[in-house]
Amino acid sequence: MQIQEQVIAEIAKEVVARLRIQMQLPAKPAATAPAHAAHDGVFSTVDEAVNAAFEAQIKVAAMSLEDRGRMIEIVRRICNDRREELGRMELEETKVGRLDHKILKLTNMRFVQGVEAMRASGSSARSDSTGLCIIERAPWGVIGMMLPVTHSVPTMAANAINILAAGNTAVFGPHPSGARVAQYALQLFNREIERELGVANVLTTIIEPSIEAAKQIFNHPKIALLCVTGGPVVVQAASKSGKRVIAAGPGNPPVVVDETADLDRAARCIIEGAAFDNNLLCIGEKEIFAVASVADKFIEAMRRAGAYQLDAAAIERLTKAAFTFDGDGKGCARAHVKKDFVGKDVAVLAAAAGVRAPAGTQLLFGETNEDHPFVVEEQMMPFIPVVRVRDVDAGIAASVKAEHGYRHTAIIHTQNVETATRMARAMNTTLFIHNAASPASLGVGGPGYFSHSIATPTGEGITTPLTFTRERQMVVGNALRIV
Repeated sequence: MQIQEQVIAEIAKEVVARLRIQMQLPAKPAATAPAHAAHDGVFSTVDEAVNAAFEAQIKVAAMSLEDRGRMIEIVRRICNDRREELGRMELEETKVGRLDHKILKLTNMRFVQGVEAMRASGSSARSDSTGLCIIERAPWGVIGMMLPVTHSVPTMAANAINILAAGNTAVFGPHPSGARVAQYALQLFNREIERELGVANVLTTIIEPSIEAAKQIFNHPKIALLCVTGGPVVVQAASKSGKRVIAAGPGNPPVVVDETADLDRAARCIIEGAAFDNNLLCIGEKEIFAVASVADKFIEAMRRAGAYQLDAAAIERLTKAAFTFDGDGKGCARAHVKKDFVGKDVAVLAAAAGVRAPAGTQLLFGETNEDHPFVVEEQMMPFIPVVRVRDVDAGIAASVKAEHGYRHTAIIHTQNVETATRMARAMNTTLFIHNAASPASLGVGGPGYFSHSIATPTGEGITTPLTFTRERQMVVGNALRIV
């Protein structure tokens, strides 16, 4: 029992530490978000929040898919209709990212899979001389979910769509710097769902996030499943908690540009992905490996597409400003990103680099070596390093190294399908993008589907309603046979 408590404490501390790593809790909440709430899903204690969600889940599980679909449409409608209000609130509270992209992330809720996934794969059957077996997808119950500061309301909304479609409810643990807007949006969802369908508290949270609250969510006996976002430590600790864990881990997506690539298209795609919300997306392009024979032309293409190039001296100034270093400061393995630079605008980075980028610039870039901190670390800011490599095989090898075995996301621009296949096999990532911007992997300008929880360490991939279900077999022996 003592070991169990130590494990839970380790999980809680790691989760809250990662929640706090990028931002400190703001002195005042957003003006339109309640500092204290009278329910509508927001409770003073974890026990109250879990018990309310537990009662609601019994009703949600009994709902038809049509009624679950009505709940989902409410979430989508509120995200779309109030996207500017919620996007502005989130930016003001978290102070990371870009307003236009905060708004766009909320409109993208239309790409998240809902009850259509349950209809397509919800059940199957088989029979033989011994009887009949029906296989269905059953809900887990109440799910404990942690929200990141980078995408507070979008993550909550996307996860809500998935879990409600599957017949679950959820208790959300928000990031301290995104708690107020998460509470506000959650109350909007709950009020409208209760008004239209008569079920209260299908989504719940707590007023004040804390280490103790995180510990209670992980350890509560009525929490059936955990969905956590964190690094290797929290993933390893959560796997020992005694509960099933869906873990969305870190990423550091590399891009390879080979000698056959459409360089102008590659440049446009890279800027689109790496600049999105100031490179906060875990799928966003983080470092480029360009084949030497086309590197100069590719750099010209980046400039034509609107990216602003930093010279070596400017990159050095930005590196010193954006990272801290352990020990003597030598060696990229000792670099740590400063939270003050995470998700900041190009103008902030340019000032730190001692340059003035033209108005409207979305992305900075410049040449480095493959061991540079900007290559090795998942920096989450609108600067992307370019590394010259001998050939495409060297670029693939460097990509494997830079991605650290996270198996998250990798991108290649090439006209050679065999080269793309070779890189895909070498990377073995959850998401692999060929000749497109990284958001295409989530159904934005591409054929994928959307979610803000991408479970790489535990292997579920982009979450859907089916991710939050259990397989249930119902067997009828020696019956319902016609042969």
